Order: sequence, then structure tokens, then C-alpha cells
Amino acid sequence: MPDTSQLPANADLRALTDQCVMCGLCLPHCPTYRLERHEAESPRGRIAVARLLASGQLAPSANAIAHLDHCLGCLACEVVCPSDVRYEQILVQSRALLEPARPASLRRWRWLHDPARLRFLARLGKPFQAFRWAPWLGRVLPGTSRLGRILREMPRPPGNLPAPLPVQANMPSRGSLTLFAGCLGHPLDADTVAAARNLLMALGFRVIEPAGSPCCGALALHAGDAEDAARQSHHTRKALEAGPSDAVLVIASGCLRSLRDHALQGTQLVVDDVLAFLAADEQIARLRFRPLPKRAALMVPCSQIANGTGSAPVKALLSRIAELEVQLMPEQPRCCGAAGNYFIESPSQADRLRAEKLDQLDTLKADLLLTSNIGCRIFLDNGLRHQGRNIPVLHPLTLLARQLEPQER
Repeated sequence: MPDTSQLPANADLRALTDQCVMCGLCLPHCPTYRLERHEAESPRGRIAVARLLASGQLAPSANAIAHLDHCLGCLACEVVCPSDVRYEQILVQSRALLEPARPASLRRWRWLHDPARLRFLARLGKPFQAFRWAPWLGRVLPGTSRLGRILREMPRPPGNLPAPLPVQANMPSRGSLTLFAGCLGHPLDADTVAAARNLLMALGFRVIEPAGSPCCGALALHAGDAEDAARQSHHTRKALEAGPSDAVLVIASGCLRSLRDHALQGTQLVVDDVLAFLAADEQIARLRFRPLPKRAALMVPCSQIANGTGSAPVKALLSRIAELEVQLMPEQPRCCGAAGNYFIESPSQADRLRAEKLDQLDTLKADLLLTSNIGCRIFLDNGLRHQGRNIPVLHPLTLLARQLEPQER
């Protein structure tokens, strides 16, 4: 550890931690506490560590960093907290406070929070079909190697894109909407982006997609890199405010809260989840979808619950596909283990959580798996691939767009 001196007191963080009454009602909802049954791996334990850090009573240590880093940031604790403790802020500020004390071995992997580099890697791997050979190469490397983990979890390219609309919807233009795909949406989630575009156009909207794939800043923010998160948020804010749009619709559930509560806070822009927007649009009743006699397991990401969207909008939309049986996966464990870069930085915990989710999928005997978060989709798809199982993992929008009937002129 480069610096063992005590941290300076942080009054803002101390005030946030003092809001927690240590009741423990959050413990059953915390994925890492369920795995470890260790107080330090619970929200209450992490808040206690943050309180000591904030008061200057605890020096930075490997244990303090590890316990805070093991948090998935799923915010299941914040959702159920009767005292309205702002756990996300506690986590972000604590990690930022510890950032200077991190060993160089951890700081060198901070490039994983740079969206431009991630996009470059994603696009570089596509022509070389890295998803075919990288997992094999990753298995050759030591199990604790971060590079090996990245290679083993190399995502497959997006599936077949929904076909472009053959005709425009028979309705007047209803205004412009900005579609926010996130920093990795176009290289890794192109089928979902195309699906969202098609559905919105079918409803008569003009769809605007910001250039440069701006990032919401969530990866850097939750890693404690406040400076980089602020830089990304500022760039995104400028890009979205410049667009002639009535609202910003977010595709990846993990981006919504970061955009709404950080990057675009205080602006006049309306920010909404694209699923919630579509479900609330009365004109959706004019669209027709082909029947699909299959059983789908629906995994509601922890980010979708934390941002207040929940499962109702997606269930309402999927109910428009006749003969499709949709079964909600059990809520616990709340998180699948992907959690941004968590699956790389804490592979053991992530794999245990993923295994639980895949076991649930076995019980439901589903033909396909639906989830609205790009990280969940990739991580669960990789888990199925590692098991040699060919179960499609799709965003609900992609399924809806594939079943959409051509519109009459």
C-alpha cells in the first residue's frame, strides 16, 4: 500500500453514513452478503467502513478497499431501505476517497472505464472473430489473470438485426426523440439499437442518435474515478443538449439513473427508459406482432429496479406477442454478477451469482432469455456458451422488433 496515513475527514460522507440506523433490513437483499454471510460484505458493514474512513479514524487498507470493491452497486439495499439511505452516494464517495491509496496493480486497469478504448477493442475483435478463439486463449492463462478473464468473457457479436421497416407507419410525424445507446451500444448491442429505432419509427417518431457514442459515466463514477466521470458527463450533457429532441430515451437500463441523476441533472431534457416510454404510448396498440409459441424467461436487471422502471413496462409490451409465455425469474439473487466491470475485477463472486441465475433458467425450462441490460445479456450469454447451451439471450426490444408486422401505408 503506497500510503498508510489516515485519510482526511469528509463531512459530506460522514453525514450520509449517519443516516443509516444499522437496522440490517437490507442484508437479505444484498447479493454479496448472501454469498459470504460476512458482515463486512453487507451494506451495513460497508457503511460502517465508510463512516470510519469519513471521520479519519480508519487508514486506507487492502481490506477496506476489497470490501468496498466487492460491492456490485446493484442498489438492492437502497431500494428496500426504510431510512432512505443514499447508498449509491456513500459507495461512490468512499471509493473516490480510497482511490489515491489503491495499489498500482489495481490502478493500471482503470483503462477499462474508458469508453473509447472499450469501443476500440470491441470493434477490433469483430473482423478477427475474437469471440471464437479468445475464450480458449483465456483458459490457458492463469485463473487469476485479469487478461485471461477478459479473454474468457469475450462477447459474441450481436445476433441478427431486426429487418428495416418496409414501409413507414400510417400516421403523421409525432416529433423527435434522441435514442441513447450508451458507449458500447453500437458495437455490442447493435440489434437492440436497431430494434428500438424500428419500433419508434413505426410509432411515427423521428429518431436521432448522437454522434460519438457518448458515455453516461457510470463505469468511472462507480469505480471512484470522480474526475473522469465528471468529464464524461460534461461531454454527454453538451452532446444531448445540442440535439433538437423532445426527450432522451435510454436503451441500457444501467445508463438511465446515471444520465438522469448525474449527467443531465438540472437540464430541461426529459430522460426516460425506452421500454417505459413505449409501454406508456397509447399508439402502441396500433402495432401488430406475429405470434410466438415459446416460453421466455424474463430477468429484470437490478439497474432497472433501482432506477424505478421495474418489470411492469416490459411485461406489458411482451404481452402484445400472442402465444408467448413470459415467466419472471426469481428476484434473488438480485444481480447476475456482471455489474459493469465487476465480472472482471471480482470473478469468483460474479461466477457464483451467474451460476445461480442459470440454475433458475433450468427450472423455468425457457426457450429464450430476455433482459434489458447489455452487461447482463453478455455475461449470461457467455455463461450459457461456456456450458455448451444454445439458448438465445435477447433484449426485449429485439424480440418485439423481430415479431413486428409490416405497417400498412
